[in-house]
Amino acid sequence: MKHLHVYALFLMFVFHTSCGQNQTNVPHDNITQGNYSESQIKEAATSKAPMSMVRHVRQARNGDILIASYLGVFRYDGKSFTNLTSKISSPRFSSFWDVLEDRKGHLWFASKDSGVYYYNGKSFQHFTTSEGLANNLIMSIYEDKAGNIWFGGAGLSRYDGKSFQNFTTKDGLPYNGGRAIMEDKTGKLWIATGDGPCFYDGKTFTVLKNKDGKAFKNVWSIIKDKKGSIWFGDVDGLWRYDGRTFTKVSQRGAYAIIEDKKGDIWTTGSIDPAGGAVWTLSRYDHKSLYDKKPIVSEIKSGGRMGFLGILEANDGSIWFGSGNGVYRYDGNTITDFKSKEGHK
Repeated sequence: MKHLHVYALFLMFVFHTSCGQNQTNVPHDNITQGNYSESQIKEAATSKAPMSMVRHVRQARNGDILIASYLGVFRYDGKSFTNLTSKISSPRFSSFWDVLEDRKGHLWFASKDSGVYYYNGKSFQHFTTSEGLANNLIMSIYEDKAGNIWFGGAGLSRYDGKSFQNFTTKDGLPYNGGRAIMEDKTGKLWIATGDGPCFYDGKTFTVLKNKDGKAFKNVWSIIKDKKGSIWFGDVDGLWRYDGRTFTKVSQRGAYAIIEDKKGDIWTTGSIDPAGGAVWTLSRYDHKSLYDKKPIVSEIKSGGRMGFLGILEANDGSIWFGSGNGVYRYDGNTITDFKSKEGHK
């Protein structure tokens, strides 16, 4: 019951087959502006940088930083920001969760309640449940080795360029949706869901359960490290799975997880996974990762939902989203881009 209560509170805070048709305007009847005031929305409309909650930060093939925020998806070229979604949605009606550049160099934008937008550099296509998408709430986008595009959120869909295939609990999925998706070297697709992590081998979903046979709850992130271990965070903390056994690495929650080039593990989340108000950007030293008590450093602390998506850029800097914009950490200095100059 405690986990369900925490999960319900978290969701309250967080929110809520064929080719699509070209569309330049978001249908306003199912869009909400969230908790942003009129002054914040006006500020976002004229701002040259993200000013709202940033769920994911990605990097384009040319090195540009792609930032999915509630009030628009932005591209940063090293000098300035460009709002990529201004033509399809004004800040008043935006709610974007994720962004993906596919192997063709085309962009996909995931929205909180309006499905997915596809941009080929010239025009936009809009995909919703009307085109076959499982649900219009999309939290993550992933391209697998075969070129299929996966969409996770309140549903799980795979798009092969022509049509959608949707997966539910009837197919073996532990939960009707996926918060994070990644493919390992063997071709298995790993999915973080509300009822734990699972993997899909192309035919069957296999759900990971703890040593007591119970499912993990409220999993938001999942990665595979250089040693082949699976890392994920649930309401009880940060976990590592080596293919046979589970190790609880930390009590700290892990909304997002990445492994950097050195092998350090970075996470964002509450230092008290039971719902504490202090969220941190944390780094686990690679030399101690497999010790009983890994060495962890708090890079930056913030309030509830303080820090979210993480990216290690090509230059080694760490980008991370927050409840009101995006930051960059170069190993010494944290840059806040909410102002024109960027606060140091």
